Amino acid sequence: MTIVIETKDLCRYFGDSEETMVKAADHVNIEIEKGEFTAIIGPSGSGKTTVLHLMGGLDNPTSGEVELSGKNIAKMSGGELCDLRRDHIGFIFQSYNLIPVLSAEENIEYIMLLQGVKTSERKKRVKEMLALVGLSGLENRRPGKLSGGQQQRVAIARAMASRPDIILADEPTANLDSKTGIALLDVMKELNEAHDMTFVFSTHDEKIMSRASRLIHMRDGKVELDERK
Repeated sequence: MTIVIETKDLCRYFGDSEETMVKAADHVNIEIEKGEFTAIIGPSGSGKTTVLHLMGGLDNPTSGEVELSGKNIAKMSGGELCDLRRDHIGFIFQSYNLIPVLSAEENIEYIMLLQGVKTSERKKRVKEMLALVGLSGLENRRPGKLSGGQQQRVAIARAMASRPDIILADEPTANLDSKTGIALLDVMKELNEAHDMTFVFSTHDEKIMSRASRLIHMRDGKVELDERK
């Protein structure tokens, strides 16, 4: 068993006084193993997105630890954290977060460029990723010329191209119609099974829940139930 990411007594509180304090994450302990397809679920305000952002180093905990491959990211400097996110974590957001002036190919290639991957290897990976997500032939289109589903496919390809240890997906189907969402989830599930890629979702989408091999239920900042299928 290889633990990719682990939270230890992870807390994230908002507010200055006891009366106004919101405990978005309250002593959360989660271990994510390599190759898992996990969904963190719960109602709005349950803390699922907060936990995902803390796992990805997009927010700092009030207390507790987040360990990625044995390294405590909560104690890293800004530069160290940027390098770690670049090299070890893939992100998929509901708003896609593509760079509008870059083509699909260039968006996918961008992180590898920052990593210093050689040109020939970058081009090879981009071609492979475009084929995996069903976008071969659309590599030169900018985001504005792609549908929402196609943009999210580019975002998935971008997240995977850098070969991260873990991919964190925050409500990735929220802005998609049901048919497109199902198609994208099937792509991610296939990549998970074929390439042992580790996915963690923050979601309330039943389609993701039905495909997940593990469901972590959250309520009021706490893990209420952790169930494996």
